[in-house]
Amino acid sequence: MSYYAKHLFVCTNRRDKPCRQSCGDNNIGANAIDYLKGHAKAMGLMGVGKLRISSSGCLGRCNEGPAIVLYPQGRWYTYRSESDLQEILEEELANDRIVTRLLMDESISSE
Repeated sequence: MSYYAKHLFVCTNRRDKPCRQSCGDNNIGANAIDYLKGHAKAMGLMGVGKLRISSSGCLGRCNEGPAIVLYPQGRWYTYRSESDLQEILEEELANDRIVTRLLMDESISSE
């Protein structure tokens, strides 16, 4: 058994250059980390044998929106709001249900 059942990486990379978008610009990634960690902890999802949430440097998919990736599932999500993050928490992280509408790779919807 792995130390954590799931590990969510949230891009917090910052460039702050108009010509090159980044997930961490305007604190988007940092705000997502704060939201996800706080709510996941309150929901009892965090800890050994459960979930770990970590900030990450560039995940290389900035042009698709703010990026998060869940391992070992290998699912890539994007988000636009706290309600999107909450949906990922409740569906994917708490109940193992894929949030198809937020997947970066919609072809991976029923694995």
